[in-house]
Order: sequence, then structure tokens, then C-alpha cells
Amino acid sequence: MKTMEIAALLCYFALVLGIGIYFFFKARGKDGNEKEYFLGGRAMNGWVSALSAGASDMSAWVLMGLPGSIYLYGVGQVWIAIGLLLGTFTAWLAVAPRLRRYSIIAGDAITVPQFLTRRFCTERKGILVISAIVFVLTYCIYTASSLYACGTLFNTVLGMNPKTAMIIASIVIVVYTFLGGYNAVCWTDFFQGLLMLGALMLVPIIAVIMMNGAGFVQPAVNTPDTYFNMLSSGKADWKSISDIISGMGWGLGYFGMPHILIRYFSIKNEKEMRKSQIIGCTWFLLIIIATTATGLVGRRLLGDTLTASNDESTLVFINMVRTIFGWLGDISGLIAIAIFCSGILLSAILAAAMSTADSQLLAAASAFASDLYKPFLRKNASDREMLWAGRFVVLFIAIVAYFIAASPECKGLMGLVSCAWGAFGAAFGPAMLAAIFWKRLTYAGALAGIIAGFAVDIIWYIFMQWTNIYEIIPGFAAGAIMLFIVSKVSEAPSVEVETNFEKAKGYCEKCKKLSY
Repeated sequence: MKTMEIAALLCYFALVLGIGIYFFFKARGKDGNEKEYFLGGRAMNGWVSALSAGASDMSAWVLMGLPGSIYLYGVGQVWIAIGLLLGTFTAWLAVAPRLRRYSIIAGDAITVPQFLTRRFCTERKGILVISAIVFVLTYCIYTASSLYACGTLFNTVLGMNPKTAMIIASIVIVVYTFLGGYNAVCWTDFFQGLLMLGALMLVPIIAVIMMNGAGFVQPAVNTPDTYFNMLSSGKADWKSISDIISGMGWGLGYFGMPHILIRYFSIKNEKEMRKSQIIGCTWFLLIIIATTATGLVGRRLLGDTLTASNDESTLVFINMVRTIFGWLGDISGLIAIAIFCSGILLSAILAAAMSTADSQLLAAASAFASDLYKPFLRKNASDREMLWAGRFVVLFIAIVAYFIAASPECKGLMGLVSCAWGAFGAAFGPAMLAAIFWKRLTYAGALAGIIAGFAVDIIWYIFMQWTNIYEIIPGFAAGAIMLFIVSKVSEAPSVEVETNFEKAKGYCEKCKKLSY
């Protein structure tokens, strides 16, 4: 059984490494530059951009954390999914088109900090420095969550030491990110997005067929009385209300997540943007429905076998896959093939983890090289030197993330993801929304909003968890209030800044003029 599952996982590793090698050799002989390496030359088509954004967004928590919570506690846990669904729809439909146009108008910016600086037509470096600090700190934590998921998968399925598994996963991710840059990351994310969707939709369907078969023996199931209640405690008390507020608050993260926002930058044209909007929203809706179904069906299929702890409940998807494909192998007599297919579906967890980690590493690398290394350390750095500076950051963050994930004090998958998601959303969410929708925003206001949002998020996380309110909400509110106050009391934007803002409302690339 382990041999076939190892073979399937090796096939998956070969695929993602092959993509990285392909784009490395494809780029040889061309005049590579930072926009090509870090943004794919702004030439991504709608399908790749949409699935890449979705896969880089939906880390391993969508196959482990969320199904585990629903399996353990019931439908009251779906508020996070609802919040994310509303957030991603708003981001794709309202933010993505204008942000893409504005990033081109604002000096052809290729990173979020670069956009927030060039949007104000200034040479000041404050936002670049603060953003670089936030990026490095937060991406170390975020990448650690992906490595932690890889370690859990290999330990559960193959009995491998989790730390060894994390090292292997880190090497694979770093290698194909090193080689192929943005193109490799996006195309691996594209295939990983398809694999995640296929696995999540297939598993609960086969499980239902299995449970309705004559030979299925229902295991012991003792669900709480509130299991099918949308209110987590079964009544409208503070726990239920705070769970709803916090769950919906997850949607705020989309407006400040750099590795998702740059996907909007890279889309080829307005036509591909419209295609991406449809594909991205549809993919996400199907993922959320399938994830919820996995948790609910898993409770009936597996009974109470994984209810001992939160960590154990995260294994629901893994146990479902191995159970149903073992059953398929028994009834078909094709045990080896069934187990190999089981390994392919389990690779979806690797896909979720790696598609998020590679995007985070590349976003951090681009921010360091473009926004910190060249402006402050090497103003005359060549494109080749910039690429190697970015690659160094990829390696550095991967190493730090490994030690965080391997630490005995690690907060687990969901704890790491929520911490990083909240920090990015609170720091950059208000500034990005104001930058593209509020003409009166000033550079000082944006900088103050980033600092306030990040600081309040961290303070709330450390001292205010007893409130049961997710820290992104007070952090986001603090950032929005601060940027508004500082913008109002500081000098109004210049005519050039206001003109660019108006252009971003409706710029027609084909006719090279405003299109209202």
C-alpha cells in the first residue's frame, strides 16, 4: 500500500519539478528581467490566473483544517467559508479589474508595495521599508503552515518523520520557484487547483455511494445536539455571534493578501480578466461546497474515530480517501491501481500546501528585490542580480519557515494560517481598498494605515484572544480609521495623482485612452 502511494506522490513531485525546469529552459536565451521573472511579463491567460489565484489562496487548511472543523463541530463552522466566499467574489468583481489597470498606470508596478508608492508619484521609501518587514515576518509564518501540512501528510500516510517530510517539501518548492519564477508558480498552481477541485468533489460522492452499499457497517456516531445548527452553540449567545463575526471577517483578508493581489496584476488584458472573474468565482464556490460536504459526509463515514482532538480531526480527508479507495480496490480486485489513485488524491493536500507556499515565497522575493534591495542596497543592480537577490530571499524564508513548523511550540495548521492571514489583511487591506477607490488618500495616510493595522492585529492576537473575535477585524478597522484621519489632515494629493486615479476607473488598452 505504501509503495503505490509513494509512487503517486513521486509522480506529483516530478510534475511540479518538470514545470519549473521547462520554464527555466524556455527563458534561456531571452532577455530576462524582473517583470518577467516576478510577474510573468503580464501575459497570464484567464484560466491560469484564476486557478492560480484560487490555489495560492486555498492552502492545505481547505483539505484539512476546514473539513476537520466541520467534521468535529458541525455546520456552525461554515461561517469562515461564507466569509471567504463573499471576500473572493468582491475581490474578483470589484477590486481586480481596477487594480490591474491602476498597477500599469502607476509606473507599471509589479508588487503591492511598489504600487502603493508609485500610486502617489513619489520617491519616498517609507511604505517600501515597512512592507518589506511585514512581508518577511508574515510570510515566514504563512509558509510554515504549508510545510506543517506536508509533514502531517507524509507522517500520516507513509509514517515518515514530519521534519524529514518538511525538508523534502521545502527543497521541491524552492527548486521549481528558483528555476521558473512566476510562470512556473502559476502553471503549477493551475494544475494544483484542478487537482484540489477534483479531489474534493470526488471523495464525498464516492463516500456516499460506499455508505449506501449493502456491505457498509455504520460506525458509532454521537454528534452534538447543535451539529446541524448554523449557530455554533445552538443559541444566539456571544459564542455564536463572535463565531459569525470572526468567520465573516476572514473575507477581509483578500484585499491585503499580496500573493493573491499580484495575480490580478499579471492578467494579460481586459478580456482575460473577465474570463478570470467567472472561472475564479466558480472554482471557489465549488471548492467551498465540496469542502463542507467532505466534513459532513466524513462524520458519517468515519464516525467518532477522529474526535479526540482538533489535530486528529484534520485527518478526515486523508482517512476518507484511504477508506473509499480501499473499498474500491476490494470490490474491483484492482487493489494496486486503487491505492495508486488514492495517492494521487492525497497529492491534493500537497497541491494545496505547495501552491500557497510557492506563491508566498515568490511574492516575498519580488518585494525584497524590487522594493528593498535595488532602492536601498544596490541602486544600479542588473536584472540578473535582482533575480538572484530574490532567490536568496526564497531560500531564507523557506529555512525560517521550516524551523517555525518544526518547533514544538508550533500552533498547528489552522493557527499558523489564521495568524498570517490576519496580519496581511489588517496591514494592507484598508490601504489597498482606499488606494483604488478613494481619491483623497495620501501617502502619509496609506503608510499610517499599514502600520496601525499591522500593530493592532498583533496586539489583539497576543492580548485579546479571550474576546473570541478574530484579530483581523480590529486590525482592519484601526488601519482604515488611521489612514482616513491622517489623509484628511495631510496635504491633498497632487493633480498628477488625481489624474492617474481617474484614468484607472476605465482605461482602454486597445485604444490607449480613457473609456468610461
